[in-house]
Amino acid sequence: MSISNGELKHGVSCKRGLRERADTDLDMGHTGPAIKKFPDPVQTLANVHQGLGQHGGVNVAIEASSTFAIVEPQTLNKLFSGELGTDHGLYLYSRHFNPTVLSLGRKMAALEDTEAAYCTASGMSAIAAVMLQLCSSGDHIVASNRLYGGTHALLAHFLPRTCNIKTTFVDVDDLDAVHAAVQPNSKVLYFESLSNPRLYVANIPALAHLAHSRGLTAVVDNTFAPLLLSPARLGADVVVHSLSKYISGAGDIIAGAVCGPAELISAMMDLHHGALMLLGPTMDPHVAFQVGLRIPHLSIRMKEFGIRALLYAKRLKKLGLKAIYPGLQDHPHHALMTKLLNDGYGYGGMMCLDLDTKERAQDFMRYLQNVAHFGWMAVSLGYHDTLMSCSGSSTSSGLTSEEKAVSGISPGLVRMSIGFTGSTEQRWKQLLDALIALKLLFMELVFDILSCSCKPK
Repeated sequence: MSISNGELKHGVSCKRGLRERADTDLDMGHTGPAIKKFPDPVQTLANVHQGLGQHGGVNVAIEASSTFAIVEPQTLNKLFSGELGTDHGLYLYSRHFNPTVLSLGRKMAALEDTEAAYCTASGMSAIAAVMLQLCSSGDHIVASNRLYGGTHALLAHFLPRTCNIKTTFVDVDDLDAVHAAVQPNSKVLYFESLSNPRLYVANIPALAHLAHSRGLTAVVDNTFAPLLLSPARLGADVVVHSLSKYISGAGDIIAGAVCGPAELISAMMDLHHGALMLLGPTMDPHVAFQVGLRIPHLSIRMKEFGIRALLYAKRLKKLGLKAIYPGLQDHPHHALMTKLLNDGYGYGGMMCLDLDTKERAQDFMRYLQNVAHFGWMAVSLGYHDTLMSCSGSSTSSGLTSEEKAVSGISPGLVRMSIGFTGSTEQRWKQLLDALIALKLLFMELVFDILSCSCKPK
């Protein structure tokens, strides 16, 4: 079974393929394409007409059927041969296509401004399916050395052991090193738009241009930066997401998405060779319905996350603490991210505070949760309350000491997904109280430095 480009357009206006679009505005210098501003992604989302529910409801219906009845026997043959499909309103089996899940796919394609999107059961299933579709046994991947621990494990351990697909990890800030890492059998350049956990910003246009010049497919994980950054507009071929994070926003579901060219998504759904079709990382339609309800207010949430994270990061930095946030001018990629950003959404809700030692980090998080009630010690991100974790002993614990050092993950690095519950000043006071109670700051210093600068502008 294959599917046509027509049914994968998902109502998104897309006149050119991503590779063609990415190469339109080249500087032809070593840094790759020029960066230009695009319309707000929310405008593209608004153009997606989801239709009404079964009885005229304003929300899409939940189609919970695993299988679908076919009126005429010959229609079944045409469905399997690819002559007919969902573009004719025909469905066969929900592991292949489901109307509710396809509705969410339309929204994700619009959000990332790609020709098509397919939603999966988790972010890791989306990443794994893309790698297995683009690479065969004996192929090679070039990847950033600053990745989510699960992705690193997939590339460093699982794929070499099971599929003979090997990866070279490299500092993607160093374009010469990326060039040098490419081998004759390389197929993919993989990186995160905003890296987990240290918040390094990838030069997406330059990296995509480099990938294309060497015949590689540029795949970008945009989980940390939905709406903030639009990798496909900046030249990337494929964008993957863990929808469990910011896009869901409620900490209650696990889901993922692959956004990219219609040709690729169609190939991934091929009956004989498609990684999505054959591995079956199927999204439940109830999950698709829930996520679809949350995308319309994603922009409001992302703006508030960014406002609070920037304010707290500035204050912590002014107090002399090691705050890491791309919105700070001393962040090594501040200028780059400012250039790449979609206007109006800030620099995101992720912030790090480096307290040097694991003991300090653990005491700090314990106090914030159990005494100050600032947030929760938990992995994940994008929740309405603040979530905190010590990355070196949680989401990046699978890395060796050397790999952590290369990624800049100290034992005391606290990753914080800043929430928006409570008032801004209420939460700031809780954060400050913890720092003073644990003697990470002294009251006199705080008073001297912040007495005239604690009110948000």
